[in-house]
Amino acid sequence: MEAARRIAELTRELNEHAYRYYVLDDPLISDGEYDRLFQELLKLEEAYPNLAAADSPTRRVGGAPLDKFAQVEHRLPMLSLENGFSDQDLRGFSLRLERFLNEPVTTGFSAEPKLDGLAVELVYQQGRLSTGSTRGDGLVGEDISAQLQTVKAIPLSLLQDAAELLEVRGEVYMEKQGFAELNNGQVARGLPPFANPRNAAAGSLRQLDPSVTAQRPLKFFAYGVGDLQATPCSRQSELLDYLRTIGFPTCPHNAFCRDIDAVINHYNRLASMRHDLPYEIDGMVVKVDELQLQGRLGVKSRAPRWAIARKFPATQGTTILRGVDFQVGRTGAITPVALLDPVNLDGATVSRATLHNQDEIARKDLRIGDAVLVQRAGDVIPEVVKPIVDKRAGTETPIILPTRCPACDSELVKPEDEAVTRCPNMQCPAQLLRGLVHYCSKAGLDIEGLGKRNVEQLFEEGIVREIGDLYTMDREAVKNLEGWGDKSADKVLAAIEQARTPPLADFIAALGIRFIGENSAALLESHFGSLEKIAAADAEELLEIDGIGDQAARSLVDYFSNERVAAMLDRLRRSGVSPVTAHKAAGDLVLSGATLVFTGSLSKLSRDEAKKLVKDHGGTIASSVTQKVTHVVAGEKAGSKLSKAREAGKTILTEEEFLDLIAG
Repeated sequence: MEAARRIAELTRELNEHAYRYYVLDDPLISDGEYDRLFQELLKLEEAYPNLAAADSPTRRVGGAPLDKFAQVEHRLPMLSLENGFSDQDLRGFSLRLERFLNEPVTTGFSAEPKLDGLAVELVYQQGRLSTGSTRGDGLVGEDISAQLQTVKAIPLSLLQDAAELLEVRGEVYMEKQGFAELNNGQVARGLPPFANPRNAAAGSLRQLDPSVTAQRPLKFFAYGVGDLQATPCSRQSELLDYLRTIGFPTCPHNAFCRDIDAVINHYNRLASMRHDLPYEIDGMVVKVDELQLQGRLGVKSRAPRWAIARKFPATQGTTILRGVDFQVGRTGAITPVALLDPVNLDGATVSRATLHNQDEIARKDLRIGDAVLVQRAGDVIPEVVKPIVDKRAGTETPIILPTRCPACDSELVKPEDEAVTRCPNMQCPAQLLRGLVHYCSKAGLDIEGLGKRNVEQLFEEGIVREIGDLYTMDREAVKNLEGWGDKSADKVLAAIEQARTPPLADFIAALGIRFIGENSAALLESHFGSLEKIAAADAEELLEIDGIGDQAARSLVDYFSNERVAAMLDRLRRSGVSPVTAHKAAGDLVLSGATLVFTGSLSKLSRDEAKKLVKDHGGTIASSVTQKVTHVVAGEKAGSKLSKAREAGKTILTEEEFLDLIAG
């Protein structure tokens, strides 16, 4: 029958394409072509429901809602892991193995990122997924087969022949970008956001309605099997490769380590890249690589003797919200900052965290005296995630936003179309100081020797109160400051001398104009070519520039029409400050007309160096893959941007190819 042949053919093709997309990260067809094939299969199955295969990709859309979850007993227990929190704990683990075996482990270790998701077991019978369950208490879990079928990275049937019964274990997780988009949708619908990606993944899998799970951006990595005898493998590292060949994605940062020193080195590498990964990891799992040795070592209590989890410092913790400090930003924005009982997060002691704005405080229903969940990730400013309502004693008090500026006592304003309350006084000392810090920072002119602390000291001593003062500083006054001296003063004054002729785009970005960052500043330089023309442009002229929107145009017009700004710019001109534009004609630059996105880690360049190279060679930088993007430079651990770029047919470059391109 033609329909049966075509259904079987489409099922096989779509499953193979899913494998190439989710496991190999090497799709052969576009998303549009995949969707066309999927719709063809869906229509055929609707017409001939009895011909639908058990491993049909159409099953991923979710079936009928469940009344409740059934219980599933694991044939072999899903054991928990012993935890380690230091290098010494890893060395102690190695010594315990040696004592038990009466010989050192010489065949190496498998070191695998410990994903912060939900552990599951997938049971395949005759090569097809029959049951999927949570870990539960290790002995009994919940049957979430219908929900797991919707996770596209989980194969519904194996690509190669395997044991008649194969129990694959792994982690369902959610990438950071998918988590952020999910939470944005939650907030837009008036629903509470998830606290972290792990909670989001767990909550998504425990939806009684599988169609809800199908809409969530869930991913999966396999890391083992229940019965090692069910595979042809003799090592854990070999097992990971085997799982990949039969259809399962595995973490690309798994590594074989010859000895415990190599294990520690790999842990340090993972710790350094942790916050750049597209997903959350909370440590590294270390396993004896040789499976026969694993069998000899066995288990103790409910944890295997042959494995240990080396945990990272916690990124979330609970503490008490003691008060709120209201800070004034360089654009006048009033930012509430939580004053907390100190808590150790990610290896740092945190006693302050952002509360974003009054709307966020109201949405989260935060109160002074609350026990709160706080999180920190990498260089991101710590934030208060939510109050722990169950711990309220009734003595907590509301957080009241001030009506007057805490720095200059001006009456605060809150535009109708904004969530942020602002101080309208451009001479507010807090705004002036933050503006100076920004002007001298890496995001501005990157003036050597004028970091945040030094700028604050110069401001407090009255030596520098606004940008123009930088260029008229008295050497004697600077060198006599506490902690300075002749060398420090000369170094800073030399750096300021260089800052008299900054690139125009850098100067515009350094001014700290609302809605104008480095990309917009580069567009302005390219279009107008001089500061005078930018300052004289009206909104209509500005909107002609592709990449400058209504908000940015209004902000620029308001900024340059302000009398105080005009006086500041005039003073800078009289002080010899003259921003320069690129002398080379735009058409002569190798990246003229190109828009680039960087994703992943670069090995030869910092991100700032790479962006500067793009701007120096006539290109512009984008933060996401949009229609305007022409090239994507993919470093190590490239994330979802790389996949989007491939789907959109963008030119993809390695770091070396990028350097070759700009070298001509």
